[in-house]
Amino acid sequence: MTSSIRNITIIAHVDHGKTTLIDNMMKQSGTFRENENVEERVMDSGELEKERGITILAKPTSINWKNSRINIIDTPGHRDFAAEVERVLHMADGALLLIDAAEGVMPQTKFVLAKALKQGLKPIVIINKLDKADQRANEVLNETFDLFVSLDANEEQLDFPVLYASGRSGWASKDIDGPRKNLNPLLDLIMKHVQPTNLDKTKPFAMLSTLLYADSFLGRSLVGKIAQGTAKANQQIKAINLNGEKVDEGRLTKIFRYEGTKKVPIQTGEAGDIVIIAGLEKANVADTICNLELNEPINATPIDPPTMSITITVNNSPLAGLEGNKLTSTQIRERLILEAENNVGITFEENSNKDSFVISGRGELMLEILLIQMRREGFEMTVSPPKVLIKKDNYGKKEEPIEEITMDLDEEFSSKIIDSMNRRKGKLIDIKDTGKNKKRLIFHAPTRGLMGYTSRFLTITKGTGVINRIFHSYGNYTGEMEGRRNGALISIETGKAVAFAIFNLQARGEMLVTHNDPIYEGMIVGISSKAGDLEINVMKGKKLTNMRTQSTDENIVLTPVRKMTIAEQLSLLNTDEALEITPKSCRLRKLILDPHERKRQSRTKVS
Repeated sequence: MTSSIRNITIIAHVDHGKTTLIDNMMKQSGTFRENENVEERVMDSGELEKERGITILAKPTSINWKNSRINIIDTPGHRDFAAEVERVLHMADGALLLIDAAEGVMPQTKFVLAKALKQGLKPIVIINKLDKADQRANEVLNETFDLFVSLDANEEQLDFPVLYASGRSGWASKDIDGPRKNLNPLLDLIMKHVQPTNLDKTKPFAMLSTLLYADSFLGRSLVGKIAQGTAKANQQIKAINLNGEKVDEGRLTKIFRYEGTKKVPIQTGEAGDIVIIAGLEKANVADTICNLELNEPINATPIDPPTMSITITVNNSPLAGLEGNKLTSTQIRERLILEAENNVGITFEENSNKDSFVISGRGELMLEILLIQMRREGFEMTVSPPKVLIKKDNYGKKEEPIEEITMDLDEEFSSKIIDSMNRRKGKLIDIKDTGKNKKRLIFHAPTRGLMGYTSRFLTITKGTGVINRIFHSYGNYTGEMEGRRNGALISIETGKAVAFAIFNLQARGEMLVTHNDPIYEGMIVGISSKAGDLEINVMKGKKLTNMRTQSTDENIVLTPVRKMTIAEQLSLLNTDEALEITPKSCRLRKLILDPHERKRQSRTKVS
């Protein structure tokens, strides 16, 4: 039996090595059997997490070290999932702040550290990836100390211990040039620096629901740290919200604890332990799960409001039903309601006919991941252009979400980037020289102007720049934003695209289809090089003649079609356009496919 429990969270900017470090902590503490086959980044269990190499959901794990249990919570580093980080900090007694030895302090580092300091946590700083050729650990340590000071850390927090490490190689050391054997110095430091939770086990049971998982076997599973008392299997419990109102009541059917990455059933959970409970159908994140006699909720961070929304309807294109097996508005509606129940960052609304659904979330990535998951599940749907959620202040003035953008790039591209950000109503806040002819630019800009901007940024910097965005605040509405200036090339026929026609139309703009691609009337087959939409025929074949000369049989060379993510395609859309998403294809289209109906609608709007 373990003598004490340490609950820690690992916080860092995206891709600074949290999940890889946890892998090696688990391996070196004996969590896995010697002959057990363990994949890389075992904590990134979701299919999309594995593909993209990012953490989307916060996940707890547990290791045993020197007769104590260390519960570790891996957190997302991406801004769209920042709400997960805030809530997870409520479960932690300590935090490991991971910072890349080359990149240094980044926007999300600042965000997560501010939340941890506000919570009263005393972080352990780990300068990670010390095996990088361009590591600058001493400078990064100075940057980190400056960050602590700028975030009003108290004296105890400023006196943070520092370790130098390589999560991938599995070592940590107190000195830059110290021994590079294993992670024992880190595990020992956690035991020494993080104080075990001292909570009252004699009081009635209460825990704050921090994470929510949908489990096909258990149903809704709530994860949290027991704040007081003990939880016993089969006891009667209830859930109360932040206002103290009862939202659910039932029996605690199952209790689990994490051991490594596995859930192990237990009969009793004690104060200080992180557990998973099942048995409540309506309880949500930020609710207090407790004994029936308790009526005081545990303080919690309210869930952040969404900043962006999309409208999803059924796929009504001529190609509907060819690839997917979930086509009806009822199926789409049920899936979106389930997502809203299990993902607290997403909200769901519908119209009176229950055939048009508005999904709101914290940013492009969160909404894009939902759409990717749905298309993999066999759904077909039509998605509107994303809208930023505007709100009004106390004086009735419009406010919109503003983001802080940090860019690291070669000096030669800085003037072009500043110009492109000015067009998006961005304000240059700071410019720093980071050495080796590199600059760090920091902007504040409205979210409206940044949709799909990452691909534009990479084009300007020829793939060498690094861009990071984080929600900053709601600010004054900056007026009308310039949309896509180029018109759409719209198909006037239904069938299959022909190489000869595409070849002759390439001069008109960037084509989005290639030979033999299925097309239909009203589908956007290209982006014009000029303003204004243009209707074209991409099915026009070559006229057959008896002539057989070199000039008539010349080779047709088509420009390859640019591969775009769902987020990039959504950012291209104008208000009268939509994106058709099916399991195998994504097609840009006009909302109204019939050209005569489109003209009638445009005349009505003008009049």
